[in-house]
Amino acid sequence: MDEKENGNIKNINTALDNATGKFHFRTFLTAGMGFFTDAYDLFIIGTVIAILPMIGWSLTKTEIALIGSMSLIAAVFGALTFGRLLDYLGRKAVYGLELVLLVIGALGSAFLSFKDPWALIGWRFLLGIGIGGDYATSSVIMAEYSNMKTRGKYVGSILSMQSIGLVVSSLLALVFLINTKIIPLTDAWKIMLSVGAIPAAIVIYYRRKMPEPPRYSVAKGNAEEAAKNLKSYTGIDVAVSKQKQKLNAPWYILFKDKKFLITLIGTAGSWFLMDWAFYGNSIMASRIFATIITATGLPGLIRSTEYAALIFTAAALPGYWLATFTLDKLGRKPIQVTGFIMLAVAFGILALLPILDTPGYVSEFLIVYGVSYFFMMFGPNVTTFVYPPEVFPSTTRGLGTGISAAGGKTGAFIGTFADVFIIASGLSVLMTVLATFSIAALIITILFLPETKGRAMEEVSRESEYTVTAKQ
Repeated sequence: MDEKENGNIKNINTALDNATGKFHFRTFLTAGMGFFTDAYDLFIIGTVIAILPMIGWSLTKTEIALIGSMSLIAAVFGALTFGRLLDYLGRKAVYGLELVLLVIGALGSAFLSFKDPWALIGWRFLLGIGIGGDYATSSVIMAEYSNMKTRGKYVGSILSMQSIGLVVSSLLALVFLINTKIIPLTDAWKIMLSVGAIPAAIVIYYRRKMPEPPRYSVAKGNAEEAAKNLKSYTGIDVAVSKQKQKLNAPWYILFKDKKFLITLIGTAGSWFLMDWAFYGNSIMASRIFATIITATGLPGLIRSTEYAALIFTAAALPGYWLATFTLDKLGRKPIQVTGFIMLAVAFGILALLPILDTPGYVSEFLIVYGVSYFFMMFGPNVTTFVYPPEVFPSTTRGLGTGISAAGGKTGAFIGTFADVFIIASGLSVLMTVLATFSIAALIITILFLPETKGRAMEEVSRESEYTVTAKQ
């Protein structure tokens, strides 16, 4: 299709590719607060799992594994469902509903579990549906409002709000664990779980008020609506003709087009392998750190929470934001490749030197383990989130992102569930598995993923090949 034929779609997308304004920051806050909540809800459960037996809950190893991982398998269904609905019904029709589910799930987990592990598992499942939906929707919304020059920064910044959730979850848990005389553990765990509902509830209204993103509207053939929403939300005025154009890229094109399928394997596959390590290690942090701690009971839990807070604050948090602010300079692929190489090295050291996993080598263990967290964030944790909305066409962007996120959360679920049993065989066994996965993910990244830095999403996803113009 030549430039003249591609007028409306090109005009709208070009305007956004070159746009700057306060609307970028507004979109970031609306989407990013959800990811602060996602991280908080997912990682606070590790401390809660450690508390429950102390207050009389009788839990089997399987129940512990399911409480820790159920929200992650639910996130698979949430990502797939919301991803498809995002394309089928439109972004505006569904954005914000995922947070409604998240709020209900968080409050139900806190106050309606009634000392029944299966009730808690059920509420965590509902919570996970909302979290998965947020993964499928927020990156797409942010990418579709971003400009070409700083798209990586804006999309990456949404996920990097996860770093705040990580730090807050560990620090808040530490406050409650240290002050059990003021707030007993029988109440503290409920407060910990319910706090996650607050930031999500705040931004539901703002998500529901957002207009349909112009990139999606024009791709569906609604150029006038796209121009109207572009003007109202961004202040940018673009003239469009009455020429009817739309993107003819149905959901099954992701599997029919060989290039899209290869890319989908790359985004979902690398995310699967990365999330196994990230979520398994983070949610089961108290069990991992127990190998280097001599104290048991509440004192041991306090110490492991202190170590987790240290790793999240000193290694993970700066890694997130360094990746976010260098994505548009260094590129997605180099950062992801570097990250997986360093993960393989760090996990390999811990696998080959099991003596580091003992109380006599606490400092050495924390340094190597901290390196793994830094390069997980300054690496594949951020890039696997940024990639999907950039590489799939507008009308299948939700599904492509949803499938990719579902791949990640499948790895997160399996990793969190399996780590309960793998750690029992020795921490070096887990690190051997993770080092092997890092090498596999490195190969997938090199072979299957393109570089998207400085390229329009429409170029990367080859939208011009699927754009049709109706005869007048």
